[in-house]
Amino acid sequence: MDDLKMIEKALYAYVPSELPFAKALTDSMSYSLEAGGKRIRPRLVLEFSRLCGGDDKAALPFACAIEMIHTFSLIHDDLPCMDDDDMRRGKPSNHKVFGEDIALLAGDALNCLAFEVMSRDDTVAASGADVCIKNINILSSYCGTDGMVGGQIIDLENENKTADLESVTDCDRKKTGALIKAACEMGCVCAGADEEKIAAARLFGENIGIAFQIVDDILDVTSSDEELGKPVGSDIENNKSTYVSLLGIEECKRRVDRLTNEALDALKLFDGETELLKELALSLSTRKN
Repeated sequence: MDDLKMIEKALYAYVPSELPFAKALTDSMSYSLEAGGKRIRPRLVLEFSRLCGGDDKAALPFACAIEMIHTFSLIHDDLPCMDDDDMRRGKPSNHKVFGEDIALLAGDALNCLAFEVMSRDDTVAASGADVCIKNINILSSYCGTDGMVGGQIIDLENENKTADLESVTDCDRKKTGALIKAACEMGCVCAGADEEKIAAARLFGENIGIAFQIVDDILDVTSSDEELGKPVGSDIENNKSTYVSLLGIEECKRRVDRLTNEALDALKLFDGETELLKELALSLSTRKN
């Protein structure tokens, strides 16, 4: 079974199915989990675990947990009180289908489910309590006030004003990069890697995370709604400072290349096969959606 099928099978199995009193909630959770996407974060968990000698079965719950957190963030990000986007991955946003109230609660439920999955008896039995505690700490740190949520606050405060490059980078390091870093670190922790390897994985994740967001900013200017699967031009519409508005497209492309090369350099510390991680980094730097 390839990674995407393995991740998706496990993800869908974790969503509660017998909640007759809350069918709209579980339908809403499943709607966004099953909306597709590249599954970048869970793939990174699995790949870094393998690179450090870990077992897929033990790493899979953590791969699913980080995708649940990512999905919850997308549901909330699309809400009218945030980015107010009607489309996500080529489909109507969760709140356009289920309403704002259910969408909000579905995001909350996915957030809770992620930490439940990481602390379940079968996860502890497969990975050990120490690994579970460390990964819960990593994920909670990177999705909280100094990570994803903190980045969203900066993003909101930067709307309708000219933000400098430092502020934009800080926002993206937290909002986008933090979960990507978390995935890389969590994969290493699953396999019992040492601190030097965890630091190298963190550097890889930070660089591809910022590169990913710069490419997002480029695509918001150069792509189409159909190609991207969500509305383009929203950054301009919201008078939002981006890498493109601050640096121009050509400098943005140069930065993506530099960050991607720095990410590839970080992989030199590892003894195992890094080809899939290299391919992933390069594909993210040249993606069209």
